[in-house]
Amino acid sequence: MTAGRGALDPLLHEVAERVLTRGLRVAGIVQINTDRPGCARCDMNALVLPSGPTIRISQSLGPEARGCRLDADGLETAVAATQAQLSQGADLLIINKFGKQEAAGRGFRPLIADALAQGVGVLVGVNPLNLSALMDFADGLAEEVPPTTDALIGWIDASVQA
Repeated sequence: MTAGRGALDPLLHEVAERVLTRGLRVAGIVQINTDRPGCARCDMNALVLPSGPTIRISQSLGPEARGCRLDADGLETAVAATQAQLSQGADLLIINKFGKQEAAGRGFRPLIADALAQGVGVLVGVNPLNLSALMDFADGLAEEVPPTTDALIGWIDASVQA
């Protein structure tokens, strides 16, 4: 978790880039937000690691909309692409957020469980609204890591070696 809104996405993207350049086999997604002219809210895209594709996971609901912008079909497309990448072998799975879909048992939740069962290290972002659902799902296996590049890289190094 990070303190600032939207701060987690670039942090996880930076961490992914750094571990990829070191030769780790990384599967998962990082979120890339893109501002749209004339719109108050950005487009949300998932970059499937290690090298794409980039999949739109938000929908444009209009300027007055207040509901969830997540495009469930886009998310499931990202899940399938990540599953294909994970099946090729990975040292680490990065998931940008354990969100509403995962809290409800959908989205990346089954993939996270599969990775853990395979002994793959899993780095997952979460917001305070879904933290208790993540902790229930993790059943004592979750470790909180400070939201800094160095701390996350240190955790990855220790997890991959283990």
